[in-house]
Amino acid sequence: MPEPKFTEKDWDEVRTAFASSIMVDTQISSLAQNLDGPTWPVKMKDETPAKYIDLTYGEALELLALKGQSAEKLDLLISILKETLAFDNPFGDMVEQTEAASARDNPLLKNMARSNIPENFPIGLTALGADTMEFCKLENLKSLGEFAVFAQGMSQNVIIGGDFRKLLNALSNLDETTLAEILPFRKGTKGLHLIEALGHATKLPNPLAKAKEAAAWFADDFEHLKKEFTDGATLTRHLSKLNNEELEKKVADLVRQMIKPGSGKGEVKEAGKPGFFRRFFRK
Repeated sequence: MPEPKFTEKDWDEVRTAFASSIMVDTQISSLAQNLDGPTWPVKMKDETPAKYIDLTYGEALELLALKGQSAEKLDLLISILKETLAFDNPFGDMVEQTEAASARDNPLLKNMARSNIPENFPIGLTALGADTMEFCKLENLKSLGEFAVFAQGMSQNVIIGGDFRKLLNALSNLDETTLAEILPFRKGTKGLHLIEALGHATKLPNPLAKAKEAAAWFADDFEHLKKEFTDGATLTRHLSKLNNEELEKKVADLVRQMIKPGSGKGEVKEAGKPGFFRRFFRK
């Protein structure tokens, strides 16, 4: 068996430092992927640094053994945590980076690029809770990219929670289910979408105002909807992406009010009824 690369002292140092990292609840496999190094063999969702950092060197070895992993994997874990801290801690002595290089190596921005999530997407069009929205406003965070850079540069001693941590973890893990809860993201696809943004708008106190903001951001998509409305084409294929009949009704009503202001509430028949939207969106 090869000699371990890292010692018990190395483990104690890195686990203590990582205890206050904003990445402590991120899947280790995701951290490894962001570093473009060796993969972490355990892919379970709860396989995070938090599972290990309270353990001694010997206890960590025992836990890995219970998972069928060799002692060498503790070396890999220490390496992953050390390299993550180099990004996580702007004052770390492991890597000195310029501001531009730091942004380029930001794991959140990398994941956003992988999923075609635009960095300039407005925080105001997310479904973050009121407290997190207010925090972002106070910190002058107007876009997802600014959120990612801010999160990367936060002091390790800052404890965060709520929707801020929820979005941070979703971007760190590329958790599509959670991303779809906060962003107009469609599971199984890449990018952000107008129809999902309108779906989020229906849950707000003034849905039409937020829907108009979304339409302005997704201007090309909205123009396409308006053209289909003008041509009398069915929009069922767009709304069916929501996979929720009640939500489809609410979004249909928003679309109708934006395209034909002053029209009353609409109603949506069951999916699969041809020609409905031709009647629903008639001039």
